[in-house]
Amino acid sequence: MMKIFLIRLAGGLMPTSIISKISSALLCFLFCFSAHAETLPYLALYGEPVYKPDFKNFSYVNPLAPKGGKMVMPTYGTFDNFNPFIFKGISDGGYTVSLTLDTLGVTSVDDVSTVYPLLAKSFELPQDKSYIGFILDERAKFHNGEPVLADDVIFSYHALIEKGQPFYKVYYADVDRVEKVNDRHVRFHFKKGSENRELPLILAQMSIYSFKDWKDKDFAEPSLVPPMGSGPYVLDKFEVNKFIQFKRFDDYWAKNLPVRKGMFNFDTLRYDYYQDTTVTLQALFAGNIDAREEYIAKIWAVGYDNDIIKSRKVLKKDFKHNNAAPLQNFAFNLRKDKFKDKRVRQAIAMAFNFDWANDNLFYRQYARITSFFPNTGMEAKGLPEGKELDILNQYKDRLDEGIFTAEPVLPQHKTPLETRSNLKKAVQLLKAAGYDFVDGKMTNLKTGEPLEFEVLGNSANGAAFTRVMLPFIANLKKIGIKLKFRNIEPSVFKNRLDNFDYEMAIAGFNVSRMPGNEQMEMWGSASADIKGSYNLLGLKNSVVDDLIKGLISAQKKEDYEAHVKALDRVLLNGWYLIPHWYSPTQRVAYWDKFEQPQTDVKTGFMPHTWWMKEAK
Repeated sequence: MMKIFLIRLAGGLMPTSIISKISSALLCFLFCFSAHAETLPYLALYGEPVYKPDFKNFSYVNPLAPKGGKMVMPTYGTFDNFNPFIFKGISDGGYTVSLTLDTLGVTSVDDVSTVYPLLAKSFELPQDKSYIGFILDERAKFHNGEPVLADDVIFSYHALIEKGQPFYKVYYADVDRVEKVNDRHVRFHFKKGSENRELPLILAQMSIYSFKDWKDKDFAEPSLVPPMGSGPYVLDKFEVNKFIQFKRFDDYWAKNLPVRKGMFNFDTLRYDYYQDTTVTLQALFAGNIDAREEYIAKIWAVGYDNDIIKSRKVLKKDFKHNNAAPLQNFAFNLRKDKFKDKRVRQAIAMAFNFDWANDNLFYRQYARITSFFPNTGMEAKGLPEGKELDILNQYKDRLDEGIFTAEPVLPQHKTPLETRSNLKKAVQLLKAAGYDFVDGKMTNLKTGEPLEFEVLGNSANGAAFTRVMLPFIANLKKIGIKLKFRNIEPSVFKNRLDNFDYEMAIAGFNVSRMPGNEQMEMWGSASADIKGSYNLLGLKNSVVDDLIKGLISAQKKEDYEAHVKALDRVLLNGWYLIPHWYSPTQRVAYWDKFEQPQTDVKTGFMPHTWWMKEAK
């Protein structure tokens, strides 16, 4: 009520005679209500930012990089939609949104816990952190010259939570309401009692659509009409199943901002669509594409032995990065009765021989994923201690004793003897779960059903998994389990996973270097039954729910990290998936016609910071 009263007062609706009767103390109380809000040049989750308010550019770019030229890269699958935020359709991979729409703020590669200004020139945060305010840059404008205003921010938010994927209702669940202070000032008020420290940073990274552009369109429906944007590129042309091409927008409003200096240097960016990653290697050598990230270790080791490489027309480079590793895995569908018992899941995991694959197929280029948060520095290791142990002790009566007494270690298969031992243990686990051999098949003694299941793969990259699957299939066969591996088209694969129509699938989850609100959508009980959610596993665990709430509300960095480690330990203990592997570098081959910034920052492959070499 007090805020409404203030708005009415500011609008001149209260007679002067009444105002004169209000004591000066009360007036001060009313007008000072929002005075405690601090205007900030950045939003930092923990500690001080890497870059000071007067910084000129990020350290890993060349601010003098020349503009011009063209870069062509491959992508995979197909598309029928330029909106990646909705449930329907197959998006273009998010290229249109990321290249043509700006966000309120951005993070840097070397400072992922701080948001720096883009569309918002500054941020407003009160002492009680009850809301986050965004004060928009007066220079910000869409490609048609219209200014970016508060109405556009409010529309973008409501479009996501009302018509976007189910993920966004969970992601922004702690937002109570949105307030338009004026045309260039908008506030997101949080629910009473919310301690969601990360939420201001999450909202700051929201892509902003034009409210006017969507006036007569339905955000929930797939569309191949490019949205009005405010970003560095405009969609130039496209052909479904073949390519999508972007043209640099010369009058880009933010091209001289510190967060954009030295970036988006190519006049033209084009992505050609392929159905198989291996085909793009020949496309690279033929000059049809300019750069290609290699996902198959064997090809990186032996597939580039030709004159084009030897003459250094095409270069190979391992780009070091600090990215969290994608959580690639064999995902169990916990909704299936056969996978409800943890002992069954663990037994199946015992049969997967990563060590053999790494030695014989991967040329030892990979490291095993041993955490739900790989390469973040917050992996659960050893036995729990300190703050992590204190947190877990709160749930001791609801957790397996092994969480406190055994390290989270995946099965080792370094020798045939270890493999034999793992398979013996798998049989013991299955017998304890009510299974035994019947006519050579591992059979549920209550139902009489043999244990068998299908693994779904995406045909865009699943072919490469066939070699990995064969020893897995063979090991399971030794203990009476039948596994069938099936590759299906990308669009069918997506539909099957969206509808939880699978038994096991080759899945991948993007992992944030700062895990936060997205964990509710990925592992939280509330999202397990919502089709299209990221909780593919169907995971429901009350301790997991509480630990996610704890890491979101943690006010100190050490408390936050302890909650992430505790969550990791509980998830690993559940054997909800079988982790794969990751590469500590990004392997990229590219034509020698590009320059890159010289930097010590482990940026990984960042083509948006590259530029064309000068013609010799």
